[in-house]
This record gives sequence, C-alpha cells and structure tokens, in this order.
Amino acid sequence: MLTYLYQLSKSIEIVVKSNNQFVPLPDYLNVSEDKPVLSDQVFIQRKQQLEKLEPPLHPELEELQSALSQITNNNPAAQQLENEIKVFLGWSNAPTTNTINADLTWIKTIASLGDRSIEFEEKKNSYQAGTDFENIARDSLDFLGFKVETAYKGGAGGLDLYCSQPYPLVCECKAGKSIPSGTVEELLKLGGMHLGADKFLNSPKLVIGPGNATSDNLKSSKEWKVSIIKAMTLQKLVELKAKYPGAINLIELKQYLEPGQIDDKINEYIDKIEKEIKLQSHIIQLVKNYLQNSGIESAGVDALHGAYFGSNLPQPLKPGEMYEILIELSSPLTGYLGREKGNDGKTDKFYYLRDLPIN
Repeated sequence: MLTYLYQLSKSIEIVVKSNNQFVPLPDYLNVSEDKPVLSDQVFIQRKQQLEKLEPPLHPELEELQSALSQITNNNPAAQQLENEIKVFLGWSNAPTTNTINADLTWIKTIASLGDRSIEFEEKKNSYQAGTDFENIARDSLDFLGFKVETAYKGGAGGLDLYCSQPYPLVCECKAGKSIPSGTVEELLKLGGMHLGADKFLNSPKLVIGPGNATSDNLKSSKEWKVSIIKAMTLQKLVELKAKYPGAINLIELKQYLEPGQIDDKINEYIDKIEKEIKLQSHIIQLVKNYLQNSGIESAGVDALHGAYFGSNLPQPLKPGEMYEILIELSSPLTGYLGREKGNDGKTDKFYYLRDLPIN
C-alpha cells in the first residue's frame, strides 16, 4: 500500500509503550494538502520503482544521506549537505537558505568593533579598541580574497593595512563615533613614507571607520583619490562573501572604489550581485521544474529559454545570455547544473544537480 505524506504544521511527541499495542495520536491532527513531502512527479517515480522492484537510482548517495542524518544535530554543515542530497534524490521539496557558518560569527562584530562605544561597554582604552578594529578589518580583507601583507600592522607611525594582491590597496582603520579630522592626510603621509610616493599614489586608498566623513576628510579624499566606507559597509561585503563564497569579484569591486564617501556605491555593487544570484537561482529552479514536468533528463537552451519566458521571470534574457548563465552554473567549480556537450553551443543540454538557496 502506498500513502501520500504531508508535512505537519508542528511536531508531535508520542510515548511508545513496550507492549506493542497501537499508539494513538494525542490530539486530532489537521494536515494541509498543499504541503506534500514529495511532489506528484517524484511520488509517481517512487511508486513505479516500488511496483517494479527496481533498485535505487543512487545507492551511494542514499547511504551517505543516512550516515549524515546521524550527525546533523550538532553539525550545520552536515545538515546542509543532507538537505541538498534529499532534494537531489527527490525526497524533499523543502527550500534551503544560505546562512553564515557558525565558525564565522565574528563577521557580525565588524560594525560594532568599529563603533567606539565598545570602549565604554567593555572598559577598553582607545588604543585597544583601535587595535581590535584594525585586526578584524585585516581578517575581513583577507576573507574577501585580498593578500594582506603581514609586514604592516599599524601602531604608532605604522601603516594599518596593505594588500598586495590582486591589486595594491592601502587602508587606514579608525574606530570611533566618527572618522577623525585629518585621517586622510595621515593615510597620505604614512602611505608615502612606507611604500614610496610612486607605489602609493598609484594604489587604491581606503579609509574604514564609523559614521560619515568630516568635511575636511571628504575634501581631501576627493583631491587625493581616497575612498571612505563605514564599518557596516565592510561587514555587508563580508556577509555576502560568507553566504555566497564565489560572489565577490575583487577586480570588479575595484571599479567602485571611487574618491569620497562610497557606501552608496558599494551598496549598489552588493545589490547588483544579489540580483544576479536571484536570477541564477531562478534559472536553476526553472531547469529542475521543467525536467520534472516534462519527464526528461536534460533539455537544450531553446526549450529552457521558452520555459523561462513562461515563468515569473526576474528580467528579460536573450537565448545567448541565458546560455552563458547555464554554462556558468554547470561549471565544475559551481556544480548547480550538469551539462551534456553537443557539437556546438546550440546542441548543449543541461540537467539539474542542486539548488542555489537564497534568503
């Protein structure tokens, strides 16, 4: 006998007795039919497999899922992988979300360490508060993918941060209620002294601190091509990187490092990346649903492009633009889709592998 399974609105605890008697539910149970555990297509597929006594399609994955289920309670990474396997196997329709790994909770403290109120809350002096923010700014730039040179560690007369790759970037970090007057001039003096005039002037320059720039800092930043951002803006960049590791292109980000206070420009870049991710996630779901509804294993660009225009499309796409996105999503480095290569791009076919969860 086959039975439809539906998700419960809440968990129910049942006391199991040792006499093998039937155990009734403690309360009347309302089940919503709009929340099936398995989609109709997957249910039919599983039904046919059982009726024909067919072996599992992916026994190794099923075995891995079973092993992971034993350790998911205290292991977020294992839980996420198990969820992705269940979705791939068709055992779950539950949407997944990208969250910051528990090991990366320090990211949530970037903005607060840039705020000098911590000096009073934790009884830290000005020097210690500044050092803490400089250290977390160093960790942030390293996490974003910059190569932060260890020879520059701030201190009296020292340059706070210098990144050498993928392009030179000189940074000054300030913890406080606002960025002090004269900060840009301080960066110019220290940068030129430690790096040399030519190397320093040809490098992007960045001041990171709380609040908006003072009028003198703003004037100097535009004159000497220095970018200024708030600590919260740095935190937003790092949060985006933590949720979507391949999202930030530092070469592309360089274009947004304009003179002056540039928080709006960086937020514009973040919004751009998030829209691209939403589009990619939409296309992945489109491939998944199209193949399930069609009962086929893979589909070409023309068929998927036609289905795209029948969906709640985020933005118009030409077939060539969609093909480029499909190629990116089927790269071994991303692994959201699979690709069956044809003789040319027009005959390539794509199939679903895993979701790209978004919040």
